[in-house]
Amino acid sequence: MSVRNKRLYLEDLTVSFDGFKALNNLTLYVEPGELLCIIGPNGAGKTTMMDVITGKTRPNSGTAWFGDEIDLLKLSEAEIVAAGIGRKFQKPTVFEQLTVFENLELALAGTRSFLKTLRARITASQQRRIEEVLNIIGLSGQSGATARILSHGQKQWLEIGMLLMQNPELLLVDEPVAGMTPHEIERTTELLLSLAGEHSIVVVEHDMSFVRSIARRVTVLHEGQVIAEGDMDKVQKDPRVIEVYLGV
Repeated sequence: MSVRNKRLYLEDLTVSFDGFKALNNLTLYVEPGELLCIIGPNGAGKTTMMDVITGKTRPNSGTAWFGDEIDLLKLSEAEIVAAGIGRKFQKPTVFEQLTVFENLELALAGTRSFLKTLRARITASQQRRIEEVLNIIGLSGQSGATARILSHGQKQWLEIGMLLMQNPELLLVDEPVAGMTPHEIERTTELLLSLAGEHSIVVVEHDMSFVRSIARRVTVLHEGQVIAEGDMDKVQKDPRVIEVYLGV
């Protein structure tokens, strides 16, 4: 694979915790507009990799670049968000006492204070952007509802919407369909596929049927390294992937 003009470059990353290598010379690239799925057993390094990308963890060695000019290892967590990287954790982190609309409005505000944001009048363009995101995430009909009454899946979509308000170039999404109903999984599949192209998306997931439904390329991690890469059919037939993750 050519390494020119990638959205994300991770090269030779090593992260050690008390002698345990959570990442072991990890090298991985993400294309502009690509939807990449990352799979692997627990402890493979998936979360540590996302922690490095977002500035939560600093590697012992290696490099991490966002595009050709942004050295992620020199930025704070807030600066990485401002550069265009958004992360959605497995458990939704929405403001349950606020309405769906207010959650998106708050996300739009960035660093402004909570009270100042809710007291401010939004512009017509901001209103249009919130309505656009509501339509993208399928919650236009729930815009006035408090977030606490949403289903688990709807809260996941709202959090993705909150990230979209910042218009990130790269989305990191951790186990988006865990705990969802079949209908919610289907809707999440449609949502992520609709976002790919305009955004680069990295999805960490254990649900293999979901991964098959969205992934063009799958990367398999084990012991902090890439052990296989390709389409779903290719990685599922890889003997090492079968041995360490998928089972016989």
